[in-house]
Amino acid sequence: MPGLIIAPRARIFHGHEWVYATEVKKTFGDPQPGDVITLKDFRDRPMGTAIYNPASQIVARRFSRRRQDLDLDFFTRRISQALLLRQTAGVDERLCRLVWSESDGLPGVIVDRYGDHLVLQTLTLAMDMRKDLIRDALVAVIEPKSILLRNDSPVRKAEGMEPLIEIIHGENPGPFTVRANDLDFEVDLFDGQKTGLYLDQLQSHAEVAKFAKGKRVLDCFTNQGGFALACAKAGAAKVTAVDISASACDATRRNAELNGLEIEVIEHNVFDFLKHATPDYDLIILDPPSFTRNKKTLMDAMRGYKEIHLRSLKLLDKGGIMASFCCSHHASRELFVENIVDASVDAKKALRLLANHGQRPDHPVVLSIPETEYLKGVTVEVMAGR
Repeated sequence: MPGLIIAPRARIFHGHEWVYATEVKKTFGDPQPGDVITLKDFRDRPMGTAIYNPASQIVARRFSRRRQDLDLDFFTRRISQALLLRQTAGVDERLCRLVWSESDGLPGVIVDRYGDHLVLQTLTLAMDMRKDLIRDALVAVIEPKSILLRNDSPVRKAEGMEPLIEIIHGENPGPFTVRANDLDFEVDLFDGQKTGLYLDQLQSHAEVAKFAKGKRVLDCFTNQGGFALACAKAGAAKVTAVDISASACDATRRNAELNGLEIEVIEHNVFDFLKHATPDYDLIILDPPSFTRNKKTLMDAMRGYKEIHLRSLKLLDKGGIMASFCCSHHASRELFVENIVDASVDAKKALRLLANHGQRPDHPVVLSIPETEYLKGVTVEVMAGR
């Protein structure tokens, strides 16, 4: 089997599963893009099996610490293990992220489950070359009615792959309804945003809604109205949802109608909305898309977070609550909380932590791979008399 000899002090020696181009000491056996390769240390000792793509900055991603091939048995076994993890974690196995890349030993493979329908993403070249095997394993384990290959992620560009969306099993189900947190949501896996709902936030929707009863709620970057609907269901006095996307606003209105809930939906740029809003809110929720996808733009992203935090805090009186979320792994929880503190200092308001939030257990975290933990959030209260 062809492979790589890894240079000393590479991060893989500290538990990470990625090998960067700068960490390769030598290539042997003429590995080709998408090949399964062996990894060896600088003393020629085996380190396991990886997938290879010299076109990517991450040239190798280890998926096993022993010799292993990517065949149907392998994919069936790993997908079965992923399903078992969701079953034991207590999440709804019929509405969850079924496979989460390295966290389930399948680097670059993401599978979201919406009842009888699956959405598959293959974000690494080797896994994309084996998408038929992955499809067959999913059919064997889950027996879905349809599988949508939704390869429109910009991450694929780093692997030298073009975007693609197609049905690879069954037929396009069109829009249909799923139930989460005792609420109905319409999802359109083929034409909707992302892969439907933000499954990683379903737990946070319920956690934040606990503070909403009797409150005037502002849900910023509402997407399909997850937080807004949960707060309205929990007994909020009034709920306003804001998003710049017309399709997201339309989806929120449809979901509110599905559940018989009254929500004011405003199509607007959130930054401008917060700048000109009046202080008519008791609970403000900030769940923006990632402001950065790399370290180079991290500080620019943090300035964006600082702006929405400061403007939100200025709208809140004593006892007011702000729930804010960040979905970029480049921003640590510590940096994110520091950003909120800086905004509170400028707003001349002291904040008390009410709750910490993170991604659902169906998005498991590998401790040695910080990239697998990306979502963080806090709910804070403006303290009185400070």
